[in-house]
Amino acid sequence: MSGRGQEQRRPHGELVADVLAVLWESGRPMTAHEVNAALGTGLARTTMATILTRLHEKGTLRRVPAGRGFAYEPVEDAAGLVAGRMRRELESEPQRDLVLRRFVSSLSEDDEETLRRLLLEAEGGPA
Repeated sequence: MSGRGQEQRRPHGELVADVLAVLWESGRPMTAHEVNAALGTGLARTTMATILTRLHEKGTLRRVPAGRGFAYEPVEDAAGLVAGRMRRELESEPQRDLVLRRFVSSLSEDDEETLRRLLLEAEGGPA
């Protein structure tokens, strides 16, 4: 087996991020073949189908029938996906107040002000 494939291999997280970027940009459900063509990576269609299936099983994508297979679309936009990861991390921590305190203390002044404004808006206060 040649080492050529290993040279071109990129981290799984990067590939997933690229797949999601293609789907967000398209604004419509896409098949494994369409995603693969848009990425231009030369991956096997079955490899792309596996990636899309796994993202569907994790709840990141929804799928709709398309011919004899499926087309996939993101359940949330990029910000919603990150927010969900942040929420899951927080929910898994028994010392949530400590985690939140450390998170807030690490924010820039601009981010801290944005967080204050968003919390006021959520409470129905002035914007």
